[in-house]
Amino acid sequence: QVQLVESGGGLVQAGGSLRLSCAASGRAFSSYAMGWFRQAPGKERELVAVINWSGRTIRYADSMKGRFTISRDNAKNTVYLQMNSLKPEDTAVYYCAARASTDNLYYTVREYDYWGQGTQVTVSS
Repeated sequence: QVQLVESGGGLVQAGGSLRLSCAASGRAFSSYAMGWFRQAPGKERELVAVINWSGRTIRYADSMKGRFTISRDNAKNTVYLQMNSLKPEDTAVYYCAARASTDNLYYTVREYDYWGQGTQVTVSS
């Protein structure tokens, strides 16, 4: 089992940057595919980015390409989300998620087994 704890959220002006971290505890973090999702008020939880166990395969939702970067450090049991050029529409609670995997990526909420509690990101205009 994996426990996930996000950090790094906060209030930032449009055009600013934040880096979110997701620290994992438990065994074999390096064998988990990881994802970042977000949920704005009144909306469904949506995909932000996913990364495979090694960090070599990454995918982004179209609206995040070029602005967000997902990465992981398996030695530190941590996955990151660097967010640049933030917009007010990026305001949401951001969640990290994990699923045991050999080398696959997963893109939907229901495919993940473990979730963090979320961290609030608010972008002011």
